[in-house]
Amino acid sequence: MIKRRYLLCSSVVLFLLLTACQADGSTAKRLDAKNVKHSYGEQLQVTQNRDILYQFITKKLTGSYGVYTNLLETDQTSEAATGHEVLSESAGLLMRYYALTGQKERFDEQWQLVKQTFDLSTGFSYRYSPKLQKKFTLNASVDDLRIIRALAEASLMFHTDGYKAELEAYGKRFYQNNIANDQLYDFYDETYKMRNTFITLCYIDTLSLKLLEVPKANKSNLESNMLKIAKEGYLSDEFPFYQTRYDYKTRAYQSENINTVESLLTILNLAEVGQQKDASIQFVKEQVKAGTLVGQYSVEGKPLNDVRSTAIYAMAAILGSIIGDKELYETSIQRMNEFQILDQQSPIYGGFGDTQVQQAYSFDNLMALLALAN
Repeated sequence: MIKRRYLLCSSVVLFLLLTACQADGSTAKRLDAKNVKHSYGEQLQVTQNRDILYQFITKKLTGSYGVYTNLLETDQTSEAATGHEVLSESAGLLMRYYALTGQKERFDEQWQLVKQTFDLSTGFSYRYSPKLQKKFTLNASVDDLRIIRALAEASLMFHTDGYKAELEAYGKRFYQNNIANDQLYDFYDETYKMRNTFITLCYIDTLSLKLLEVPKANKSNLESNMLKIAKEGYLSDEFPFYQTRYDYKTRAYQSENINTVESLLTILNLAEVGQQKDASIQFVKEQVKAGTLVGQYSVEGKPLNDVRSTAIYAMAAILGSIIGDKELYETSIQRMNEFQILDQQSPIYGGFGDTQVQQAYSFDNLMALLALAN
């Protein structure tokens, strides 16, 4: 069990990160000290939910190379990651959890595993298949930025400069490969030495971009460009979510349908720098309270399914923590915990998944873990 005295809520870390970023003259909105909250997870006494979830993740959902993409194994030959393949996404989420909860030894173990499993010369591989012994030779900028953020959070939490050299080195590498003409791209492919032509809006992690050690003028232009793209992807006050991607060649936004996880991540990223829309927050609060925040919508805001996933409510809770809205946090956690498996005879006890087919996905479980620690 995590000792209470080690806990540091994400809003405190955000305050410290933003304060540090102010030194370079960035345009980020500084969080006022009065908005720094204590950990809502501690206040609401959900540590038991978190403890059994952590045990499920580390004892059942984890192997030699990291957290499984899914508890249910496959032959690992699909186009998308499946089964006991591991993702740098999962590794970065776990690194952030260990940093935010003050677990230095476990953070260091996870960081070493990340470097052994995912490190390429140009970034962190987004995916590794143990069965095929295959490290995919492209990264995902959102995942690399999450790892970079975790190093910064660890440096603040553990009061050490030990991670700063690595933070600088990996930040420079990221800047060289995933950024061009002061624009962020989804991925860099090491094999073909190429980027894609667009940016997925939920990849625009402005606060993490501020951590990159790059020339001040370039950094300012990059932050300004990407924040503008994210903000102008806003759909409408009637349906206050965000477009899916922005194509640099056509200079146009593109969305087939709106995935809630992606739009929530965009809102989270904007909230971290004080740029969230009030209409977005209100919409999320109303839908969470009613239990009707579903997985996908049309561009006009029509629900396209009735999927109420763990990750959606976890992200809504984290949003509540970021903006200091305890009611949103509490309601979201209550909705999320409705899905937690509490049957001690189940192989998924403590986790979030489908007991009938024995599936449990890394993203759902790790986002829930982060939410319970916020």
